[in-house]
Amino acid sequence: MRAAVIVFPGSNCDRDLAVAFRAAGAEVEMVWHKDSSLPEGIDIVGIPGGFSYGDYLRCGAIAAQSSICGAVRAHADRGGYVLGVCNGFQVLTETGLLPGALLRNAGLKYICRTVGLKVETSASDFTAGYAAGDVIDIPIAHHDGNYFADADTVRRLQDEDRVAFTYTDNPNGAQADIAGILSANRRVLGMMPHPERAADAGHGGTDGVALFRALAGALADA
Repeated sequence: MRAAVIVFPGSNCDRDLAVAFRAAGAEVEMVWHKDSSLPEGIDIVGIPGGFSYGDYLRCGAIAAQSSICGAVRAHADRGGYVLGVCNGFQVLTETGLLPGALLRNAGLKYICRTVGLKVETSASDFTAGYAAGDVIDIPIAHHDGNYFADADTVRRLQDEDRVAFTYTDNPNGAQADIAGILSANRRVLGMMPHPERAADAGHGGTDGVALFRALAGALADA
């Protein structure tokens, strides 16, 4: 697996994401936001958490207009994999690669803690390492993680089995408890919780490891 991790001004989880990819056996290249193309042979693009461009305007809105995001969209359009975590999820909604938007947390406060996630589907290369119905512990750290979409969009996501994860105890007001969603071709995943922060026992948990290992296995077999 060859992974590219995008780095924006304000990214603060880029190295964490790179370490998790490498631990799963990936070759990783860091790609600067001003670059206009991805390295050759990239299988998956990781868009990390943080505060891209200081979260001015809306979270992820300026990043979505960056030079590299054109290449990310092209990568996704030709069937490449993309993983957006936290601010990365916000960027994916702003680019239109995923539907909906991430609003201010319902309690209007920044939340940083480990939460329970229910795996809603194992029918994707991101979630194949889990069983549907599994409950895993993954950290969150966000101020704008309240997933919102119109009722028809939420229903479509549910009917098409594109809700990847839901919160067992909704921390931010997200519609239908949604914590992560998949694209129509199931190759783009956006999620607010941080699986890369649950990929090392020394950091308190390893429930995120299966996501990275499943990806590595799927891409090795491709």
